[in-house]
Amino acid sequence: MHSGIISLRIWRYKIANRPRINEAIRADSLRVIGEDGRQLGVLSREQALAAARAVELDLVEVSPDSNPPVARIVDWGKYNYQRTKQLQKSRAKSKPLEMKQMRVGLKIGEHDLEVKLRKVRGFLEAGHKVKIAVVYRGRELAHKDLGYKMADRVVKELGDNIAVDQQPQFAGRFLTFTIRTTSHAKAKNPQRDQETG
Repeated sequence: MHSGIISLRIWRYKIANRPRINEAIRADSLRVIGEDGRQLGVLSREQALAAARAVELDLVEVSPDSNPPVARIVDWGKYNYQRTKQLQKSRAKSKPLEMKQMRVGLKIGEHDLEVKLRKVRGFLEAGHKVKIAVVYRGRELAHKDLGYKMADRVVKELGDNIAVDQQPQFAGRFLTFTIRTTSHAKAKNPQRDQETG
């Protein structure tokens, strides 16, 4: 039942945000732009519709808020397709980047580390920052220097275009640091502010 209501809302939203075309245009006079991009001037609604029909195209209201409203003579199918693609691109660009996380144990195997680093590279290539947590288990906490060595190794293995945003810090049983990709900066090794403990 809810999916029907949601799809109805989406349909209404799409209809409400779609520009008016042809007879759905309500304005008495329109500033009309021809199919070649030239301005045809301010025409009455009937004259604008006649001009669109003469070239077998549609009259689309592109700027209803201006005075007088602006309408364009275009092929509606092609115009709507390009408009939809442009909206999708702008939504993709405005999507906020997430902070990705990856946990690495001190006794991780070679292949397991390679797999995790491959995932981290994928996150970095997508433009995300990555928070890496080196996990201490049991008595490993007595050897804090091993975590710093693992942090150095991770940064070195990822390559030259990696920058450390947040230097390694202890939080409970984790040594965490944040990295990001840079196209021009050289890799910085994590600073060793080893805490005595």
